[in-house]
Amino acid sequence: MEPLQPHKTEYWLFPKIENWSNFVKRVALVCAFILAAIKKQDPNLHVLSVDEKTCIQAIERYESPAPCSKGGHKRKEFEYKRHGTTTLIAAINVADGKLLNAHLQSTRDEKDYANFLKESVGMLPEMDKVVILSDQLNTHLSETLVRWIAESGGYSEDDLGVKGQNGILHNMQTRRDFLESEYHRVRFVFTPKHCSWLNPIENWFAKLQRHVIKNGNFLSVNELEVKIKKYIDFYNQRLAKPLKWKFKGFCKTKKLHNIVVNHL
Repeated sequence: MEPLQPHKTEYWLFPKIENWSNFVKRVALVCAFILAAIKKQDPNLHVLSVDEKTCIQAIERYESPAPCSKGGHKRKEFEYKRHGTTTLIAAINVADGKLLNAHLQSTRDEKDYANFLKESVGMLPEMDKVVILSDQLNTHLSETLVRWIAESGGYSEDDLGVKGQNGILHNMQTRRDFLESEYHRVRFVFTPKHCSWLNPIENWFAKLQRHVIKNGNFLSVNELEVKIKKYIDFYNQRLAKPLKWKFKGFCKTKKLHNIVVNHL
């Protein structure tokens, strides 16, 4: 029997970037809007960071007292019972760090997302411009969103075309180009793939995870949602503050490299 030979496995510590120049420009654009909002360079421009936190589990953890020799205190057991899940759609105002709007619901389809954005934009002054930062999830590039923006821009059905055939609705790329148009009052700016960290709402989701969900004990989905709502109110009143955002983008000449590791 021949001895086993070591084999080489590739571990991609950085994502594959097909066009480095476009990637750098995209990251710089997102950072420019974040910095402009924080510095309040334009009082009539509102930058919203939006995303969903899906499948938040209402977990009831089993607890038992520790032995007297260990102080008899409560300890968290890793056995638990699931009571269902909920989804949080949230929009943070980058200028002040407060949550402008948040919805807790069981579904998260393109209509849910579009209705949430319509409601969020409706909370802002009617004539002001709005920039929405989000990732490139399919529901964030949907026909429903395109039709919403087209209604306020005076576009015709001929301009919209037919999904999968022609016009603005033709494919993901044509819809993305339309939604990102700087000539619209509501403009979308999408983060590059594998760059969710560029979207400020992700920082807030991490805080929610640490402060409420990670060690929480919930007997029902309703109890979970009530606690999340209370945390949102507390956060807006006590914890919210503008980001300390210093990153302006990557150097155009310095690329990220893939690292290959020999693995036995």
